[in-house]
Amino acid sequence: MAINEKEVIEQILDVGKRIYNRNMIAANDGNISVKLSEHEFICTPTGVSKGFMTPEHLCKIDDKGNVLEAHGSFRPSSEFKMHLRVYANRPDVGAVVHAHPNFATSFAIASKPLNVPMMPEAVIALGCVPLTPYGTPSTNEIPDAIEPYLQDFDAVLLENHGALTYSTDLLSAYLKMESLEFYAELLFKSNQNGGPTVFTKEQIAKLVEIRKQFGAKGKHPADRIGENCYKCDRCFWKE
Repeated sequence: MAINEKEVIEQILDVGKRIYNRNMIAANDGNISVKLSEHEFICTPTGVSKGFMTPEHLCKIDDKGNVLEAHGSFRPSSEFKMHLRVYANRPDVGAVVHAHPNFATSFAIASKPLNVPMMPEAVIALGCVPLTPYGTPSTNEIPDAIEPYLQDFDAVLLENHGALTYSTDLLSAYLKMESLEFYAELLFKSNQNGGPTVFTKEQIAKLVEIRKQFGAKGKHPADRIGENCYKCDRCFWKE
């Protein structure tokens, strides 16, 4: 199916407003990209608030990071290196969202993954959200840090930085960011109330079956039960 570039631009502007209005980013933070073809991507610019973008702000780049189209002095963020690493490793991914949602980022700053199975939606949609090692922004350190996680997860926390979500299309990638932040907020607040009640392995297994019945797209920790979840201090998928 051919991608309607005008619709993609409208979606990027809309998601930019959403993540800004939901306090998932401040000032000029965050970035968004959408795959147009195997070698072309539309992305948000550096130095511009994602809540106030217009079509002229957006840039088009190729799979090497070269600028194919840009208006005036606007240029893509140097952090698109990590977007391109996602696309290179996940052919199924059609869009990437990077933001600094308050609660999720507080876990990333505390070097803690989101790995507590405490509500059905989090288990079915996200599973464990791992913490990737810290990398210096705008360098290849972040792409290198996230690469080991890309085949098994659709959302990661970037240590001392923020969050990254990716999916088949932009709406799905954005909704994963929204779900991740909601999950993080509930975990944070439940910890203030004595700690969450955690699902048993049997309860988790039933939720995994529901996920399979839904035919959910993307990668999920439920596909790799029995292995360690990298840097997680405990993995609720581990048998």
